[in-house]
Amino acid sequence: MDTIENTLTSRPALPPAAAPLPAAQRVAGRARLFCGKSDGRTRLQRLYQDGSAKIRLPAVQGDPLEAVLINTAGGLTGGDRLGWTVEVGTDASASITTQACEKVYRAAADRAEISVGLRVGPGGRLAWLPQETIVFDRAAFVRTLDVELGDDAEALMLEATLFGRLAMGERMVQGSFHDRWRVRQGGALVHAEDFRLGPDIAATLQRRAATGGALAVATVLLVSPQAEDLLDKVRAIIGDPGIGGWGGWGGASFWSVGRSGKLLARLCAGDGYQLRKRLVPLVELLNGRAGLPKLWSL
Repeated sequence: MDTIENTLTSRPALPPAAAPLPAAQRVAGRARLFCGKSDGRTRLQRLYQDGSAKIRLPAVQGDPLEAVLINTAGGLTGGDRLGWTVEVGTDASASITTQACEKVYRAAADRAEISVGLRVGPGGRLAWLPQETIVFDRAAFVRTLDVELGDDAEALMLEATLFGRLAMGERMVQGSFHDRWRVRQGGALVHAEDFRLGPDIAATLQRRAATGGALAVATVLLVSPQAEDLLDKVRAIIGDPGIGGWGGWGGASFWSVGRSGKLLARLCAGDGYQLRKRLVPLVELLNGRAGLPKLWSL
């Protein structure tokens, strides 16, 4: 009995239970910009910034008002939330872009989310032209775009996505991606789409009904009474093999919506460089005198 007791008491004490790891800090950024017409030009009226979401306004001469969106976190991963709201008043105009490509990294848990709310008053015009979003392998990402247009308002909207970076040998193989758009004019729904990929993204992109193996995609939507007049020029840009390069293809269509029109273009390309070769002239055409955001050429 003594032998047993000595053996038991001589055993080293068990280490204390490991303390749970602290929760990782998450990105939580939200910014709102409100602008309106005053003294013959569009001017900033209100600006709100919180967390990693920042907005800067370069000095410009005349309209449109230009704004640059910045995520100071340097990217997003699972659990991060970023929200942008832009409101353009009656007869005002604004052009919105981002400082750089947004990057969505591998998610250990949860998903990254970007929510965008755009409001344009009667007779106003908004160009939503962020630079590309780069989605890395095993990322989980949801992007929502909700747009409300007043009567006679116009809007040019673009979202471009790269599923990896071919030049860096990176491809998105597994993960989840969801892009949701809702556009209304005068209270009526004029455009709605839900684009989902996952979990086997690489295999899905290989299908001809998807991108045929292309890693770079873009959706461009113009709501304007002048949209139909631009359709042939848009198709020429998208369909020119000298501009598109390897893996480049797409298409464009027009619909009448109420008293306005809707031009929708889709582009696919083998990589981000080939995609931009067609996006640049396309945006320059559709954005009229405002042309291409200056940051796109830096």
